[in-house]
Amino acid sequence: MALTFIAFAYIVALTLTALLIFFAICLIIIFDELKVDDKDLIKQCKTLNLLIMLECMTHIFINFLFVISGEWLTVFFNLPLVLYHINKQCRHLLGEFGIYEARRIMISEIFNLAQREGWIRLSFYMITFFYYIYCIIAELIRK
Repeated sequence: MALTFIAFAYIVALTLTALLIFFAICLIIIFDELKVDDKDLIKQCKTLNLLIMLECMTHIFINFLFVISGEWLTVFFNLPLVLYHINKQCRHLLGEFGIYEARRIMISEIFNLAQREGWIRLSFYMITFFYYIYCIIAELIRK
């Protein structure tokens, strides 16, 4: 049972997806704290923006590993969320204060949308976590 580059890519992706799940849970907790107004709004938005940037870079790195290893099905499975991350980051770079800005986040539509996005990303990362476990086992059995 040899460890191929594909198996290594899935192991790294599994580990980083566990980190992404942690980021998504932190994001949901911060939104819950914002809902009850327990914390400083500007500080929480800075934390949210940092988490989103780390999440974006980590997810793009995972997909880069899969492109190098030639796992195209996994790349296409992850592609919608990668494009979503790139779109959000490009809007941020084009002059907005951040993806989550303190004056706009408390508008109920934006807040509810951001909270829903956090739950959707958490669900996606949970699904990919178990998919990566399956792919690791399948790759190790195949070799």
